[in-house]
Amino acid sequence: MTFNKKILICSMLCSIFMATAAQAQLYKSVGPDGKVTYSDQPPAANQKTEKKKLPDTLEGGNLPQELAIVVAKNPVTLYSANGCSPCNDGRNLLKSLGIPFNEKTINTAADQEKIKQVSGDVQLPLLVIANVKFRGYSMDEWKDALSKAGYPATSKLPKDYRYAAAEPAAPPSPPAAPKAPDAARQAATPQPKKPDDGFKF
Repeated sequence: MTFNKKILICSMLCSIFMATAAQAQLYKSVGPDGKVTYSDQPPAANQKTEKKKLPDTLEGGNLPQELAIVVAKNPVTLYSANGCSPCNDGRNLLKSLGIPFNEKTINTAADQEKIKQVSGDVQLPLLVIANVKFRGYSMDEWKDALSKAGYPATSKLPKDYRYAAAEPAAPPSPPAAPKAPDAARQAATPQPKKPDDGFKF
């Protein structure tokens, strides 16, 4: 192999490495007017910057860069419950549009208290885009809000994308360290309270 070919190959490998590294970085900048912007390019010298790693929400790789920037700026969370038909409709819509989202389920009294803290209400489904909340399912309203948040109108997700499993809105506390049994502890453990089915769908 000639010297020039070696130089060319080294240059190509360096370019690939730098491009890969650039895709793993996201720059958050704050302008003089306080406006926050996100970009994969370093901002101007007179702007306050914060460099972040792009979210890795894939089991097999990263989101496309343009989509990852939107997810970092305007993350989407869906609050749902079993037996909630509008929740199913909302989930199906998000998936059909290729919107990466986290799902929080409402199955216990603690979950119900959590959604009250987040929304001030118990109406489901609840869609949260960044800090903006949408109570109840409305296809047109959700599509419009997602578009304004910067999400594409059609799915840009890789074929191997896998949505994360839904999690309780109020995850249970880790179990306490085991203690020596006594008569009181051998009594039946009370079951957690169930929600009062006061949800509005």
